[in-house]
Amino acid sequence: MDIDAGPKVMGDDGEFHAVDEAVDLSGTPIEAWASLLLFWALGGVVFTQFFTRYFLNDSASWTEEIARYLLIGVVFVGASIGVAKNNHIQVDFLYRYLPAKAGRGLALAVDAIRIAFYASMTVYTVQMMQKMGNYQMTIVDLPMNIVYSAVLFGFAAMALRSVWVAKVHWQRGYSVLERPESHMTDR
Repeated sequence: MDIDAGPKVMGDDGEFHAVDEAVDLSGTPIEAWASLLLFWALGGVVFTQFFTRYFLNDSASWTEEIARYLLIGVVFVGASIGVAKNNHIQVDFLYRYLPAKAGRGLALAVDAIRIAFYASMTVYTVQMMQKMGNYQMTIVDLPMNIVYSAVLFGFAAMALRSVWVAKVHWQRGYSVLERPESHMTDR
């Protein structure tokens, strides 16, 4: 292996020279921004909890509950990013030994089941929110449906992203299960 074949970062003057690539956030989906917002809110609440407990020696009781609910939001909204990138845990070992047509059929079935699951979870979350009605949080006097609305947003985004992933798989003629080396951005 030739050590000089890579990019040159050490200049002739003996100094380190590196140039960062331009950051392009234009392709960042709305779920990622929502998840980032929830994450920073979670960080702020946890910092408040730490500060009030260890510096003021008077822990704010609301921080525990709100941090838990924000974590729920981060998980469900953030999971939609994994669906969009199609990089949730999957087992592609079986696809190596299946005939191509059987693998294709199974991959299409996986896409259909994923869409059905996330769509049904979206409907069930709406039904649960309707049954919860005016149920309040334990410490903070806010409706629990605020928390469940983040879950609803996450499941709805996962359902829509699953449809998009299935469409991409259909158009290009294979899925990541069939060709694990491919990515959602590959065409």
